[in-house]
Amino acid sequence: MARDTSPQCKQCRREGIKLFLKGERCLTDKCGVERRAYPPGDHGRGRQKQSEYRVQLREKQKARRYYGVLEKQFRLYYDKASRTDGITGENLLTLLERRFDNVLVRLGFAASRRQARQLIRHGHWTINGRRVDIPSYQVRENDVIAVKAETAAEQIIRDATELTAAIPAWLQADHDALTAKVLRKPERREITAPVQEQLIVELYSK
Repeated sequence: MARDTSPQCKQCRREGIKLFLKGERCLTDKCGVERRAYPPGDHGRGRQKQSEYRVQLREKQKARRYYGVLEKQFRLYYDKASRTDGITGENLLTLLERRFDNVLVRLGFAASRRQARQLIRHGHWTINGRRVDIPSYQVRENDVIAVKAETAAEQIIRDATELTAAIPAWLQADHDALTAKVLRKPERREITAPVQEQLIVELYSK
């Protein structure tokens, strides 16, 4: 499974916003954006030209890093979104939101998407009674998500639930039983990702 192994705090600093890639650490004073609120590198504090292309590219990179998706896979999501009826940008965000690793974070069962991917790849979760170990799996309406019986990761998952403030309306979770249900597809107003999807559409439309 290909994955991004670059320093996570540098990714947040590059985009100039907290992407919450490291879970609980992002909520403390140790957060890289809090300590050094400027881009990484020798020229991080210099003045940078904000061209139209640069703004669009940074928005795409922000979305890609926020959801933990590599370049090729992100492009495949965009191509699928553009072929689907509706608004391309909203379709793209909906596909990204419905990734299994992202859903675990939204439910509060993982502190970060990287942790969620690890829990999924190690076989700690089931969907509709069957083990699913694919982080990019697209959840569907009425899917029932549950932790595998007698999993060794139960305490890690319970610790993550304590960091959750609210659960989106399109999902339903039981933190005591560590189960959840997908009620429906998310609507754009329910997606809290710090992304302006129209800029991404403009970038790929050139």
